[in-house]
Amino acid sequence: MTDFKEKYVNPFTDFGFRRLFGEEPNKELLLDFLNVLLEKEEGVVKEINYLKSEQLGAKDLDQKAIFDLYCENEKGEKFIVELQKAKQNFFKDRTLYYSTFPIREQAKKADWNFELKAVYTVAILDFVFDDNKEEAEKYRYDVKLSDIESKKIFYDKLTFIYLEMPKFNKSLDELETRFDKWLYVLRNLNRLDRIPDRFRERIFEKLFETGEIAKFTPEQIQSYEDSLKYYRDLKNSLDTANEDGRKEVAKNILLENEPVEKIIRYTGLTQEKIEAIRRNLP
Repeated sequence: MTDFKEKYVNPFTDFGFRRLFGEEPNKELLLDFLNVLLEKEEGVVKEINYLKSEQLGAKDLDQKAIFDLYCENEKGEKFIVELQKAKQNFFKDRTLYYSTFPIREQAKKADWNFELKAVYTVAILDFVFDDNKEEAEKYRYDVKLSDIESKKIFYDKLTFIYLEMPKFNKSLDELETRFDKWLYVLRNLNRLDRIPDRFRERIFEKLFETGEIAKFTPEQIQSYEDSLKYYRDLKNSLDTANEDGRKEVAKNILLENEPVEKIIRYTGLTQEKIEAIRRNLP
């Protein structure tokens, strides 16, 4: 078994994120997070069901989408939860594009009045948008369609929430709300060696137990080790890399036969650029 320095899993790895939020036995963790995040929007979400994360276009040649997490509540409203590690020039475009899939799948044949259920896209970002860097204290952005002049919400069934995690730097003593607690544990879980006293409540105790590496099976250990290696290597490369450097990283991952969607997530390159790199591989 690998001797990890950390006691708890890193939530920003693919394995760690799915371990905490993407498995049926642990879905109450995702439910609690969504309830805290959307309390003013939704009230209380009583139940969520995981949906198929791979979404196909209307035609075979259409671009497809693979969500990190995709679920719906008891009212049929849809939730996309995305974890984005690397800066991507058109990430806002991507989240808008992704939101069209749960909208289109609501279309009904025959007599339909076009009434839609709400769609929420939650993006947990390990980077800061360039145009938000001056707002050092603002790490949550709630976006809806609104009228420019009056600022009133024009349409309330399409919501995007962006969480710029590098800006969240509160210490344990500064945590004021349950939302603060969730962001703190997402940002710092793998840096902790025990459960802080103020997290001694059932839902967070389950999160820490779920994320404890010592309780993983040998197969889970291997999967996490692979996921962590990708995260560390690519983050170190991409934090300072220009586009040429990102292309080199993409080339190396392609040679290991990793899926394009994973390379997009790590490098921030578009699918078109990645496919061009693939065509030039030896």
